Amino acid sequence: MEIRGREIPVWVQAAAVIGVFTAVLWLVEGIDAAMGHELDQYGVQPRSDEGLLGILFAPLLHGGWDHLSANSGPLLVLGFLALAAGLLRGLAATAVIWVIGGVGVWLLAGSNTNHIGASGLVFGFLVYVVVRGIVNRKLWEIVLGAVVLFIYGGVLWGVLPGQPGVSWQGHLFGAIGGAIAAVVVSHRRGEVLRSVLPGDA
Repeated sequence: MEIRGREIPVWVQAAAVIGVFTAVLWLVEGIDAAMGHELDQYGVQPRSDEGLLGILFAPLLHGGWDHLSANSGPLLVLGFLALAAGLLRGLAATAVIWVIGGVGVWLLAGSNTNHIGASGLVFGFLVYVVVRGIVNRKLWEIVLGAVVLFIYGGVLWGVLPGQPGVSWQGHLFGAIGGAIAAVVVSHRRGEVLRSVLPGDA
C-alpha cells in the first residue's frame, strides 16, 4: 500500500487494521447496549438455521463491556502479530479462524446455547502465531511464537470445559482454526500437507 508514492510499512498497516477492527467492536457493543442487547441473539446457536448467521456475526458481539474489555487487549496484541508478518496472509488466516471457529461451534457445541465474542479469534491468533514459525521454518517467527506462548500460553487452558457461561468450544475451535490457518497460508503448505496426509496433497 502506498500514499503519495511512499510505501506504508506492513506493521503500520497491521496496526491500523486491527485497531479499526477493535474500534468497530466497541461501536457495535455501544449500539447493542442502546438496543437492550437485542443483537446478542445473532450469535452462533448450534444446529439451528438462525444460528448459522452467528458464524458471520458472533465475533462482533459481546455480552457487555467487561466481556469486550477482556478480549480487546489480547485481540490488539495477537491480531497485530498475526497481521504484521504479511497483511494478506494475516487476513487470510483471520478468515480461516473465523469460519472454522464458527462452524465448529455450530456443529458440536451444546444445543440451546448462544455463543458470542471475539475470544475465538484471540485463541486462533495465539495458536497461529505460535505454529506459523514452525511451519515456515523462520527463526524469528519461531522465537516470536515462543515468546507469545510464554506470555499467553496459560490462556490455552480455556479450550477445556470449566467456567460456566464461557464458550470453551469457541476457544477450542478458534485454536484449531489458528493451527489450520498456519498451514493453509504458509508458503510451504504443499510440503507440510504431504508430510501429514497419505498420498499426494
